[in-house]
Amino acid sequence: MIERGAMQTWKMLWLALVSAILVACANTDDSEVGLPTGSRTEQAYYEMAQRQLRTSQWDLAIKNLRALEDNFPFGNYAEQAQLELIFAYYRNYENDASIAAADRFIRLHPQHRNVDYAYYMKGLSSFTEGTGLFERFMPTDLTSRDPGSARESFAYFSQLMARYPESRYAADAQKRMIHLRNLLARYEVHVANYYFKRGAYLAAANRGRYIVENFQQTPAVPDALAVMVQGYHLMEMPELEANALDVLLNNYPKHPAVNEDGSFNYSFYEGPSGRSLVHRVTLGLFEKSDPRGFDSRELYNPEYNRDETPLPPELM
Repeated sequence: MIERGAMQTWKMLWLALVSAILVACANTDDSEVGLPTGSRTEQAYYEMAQRQLRTSQWDLAIKNLRALEDNFPFGNYAEQAQLELIFAYYRNYENDASIAAADRFIRLHPQHRNVDYAYYMKGLSSFTEGTGLFERFMPTDLTSRDPGSARESFAYFSQLMARYPESRYAADAQKRMIHLRNLLARYEVHVANYYFKRGAYLAAANRGRYIVENFQQTPAVPDALAVMVQGYHLMEMPELEANALDVLLNNYPKHPAVNEDGSFNYSFYEGPSGRSLVHRVTLGLFEKSDPRGFDSRELYNPEYNRDETPLPPELM
């Protein structure tokens, strides 16, 4: 009897503890939302969310904006709350959620007067994908990263420019598209340098040609031409080599790989043939003396600095 009574007592205490924890969690949720249970009107949700947005309380603002839409889907503030939810997700570094919220707004309100903002935010969220707190405060070369998000962002901004060329966001979108195009072109140069390192000269030359054909007037074009000259030289294709060199000398005579007498410095980029056996067998795992590659950004790309993130200040 005593043992059974003790067990009953422990059960009661355990249930009381669990109940207290659940009540505390519920109270925490209420306090996070910031509204007393009896005053959760549409206007109260919206005004609280506005205060939280102004004070950068993104998590709480998201909760109130979502609660507003869930409870008042056809209310006076529903559409505006959907737009501000896109922004809140973006500022909270939830880029995928921001893009999804923008897609939803476009689908629900294709003729809305502010639908251009949703298109713009899709591009902006993809533009900053992968640039979290660490990348914002520490130097990093975004041109050497996977270009998937950059391509996606460029496509979203292109949609905005095509559908709403007179949008108030068009000018900023155009600047970002220029930056993204430069970034994508530079990524191709990185790939070409990698192919040189592996001895894949045809693949490297093709990357250079791709840049020249698809990313004209970008700062990567000089290096693309140098890549073509080097690649065709190593493959013993003198006609193609001469054509690429002629274009390079006529347009970029100051390229670092061009000698003072106008000839091309073929030793500027050292190929894998000069590496040790250990380097070739281990694919460079134990010897890191990689060639410098073609990278003339300091000369042809004024916004680039090796000590800073290559993002123009006006696009931060």
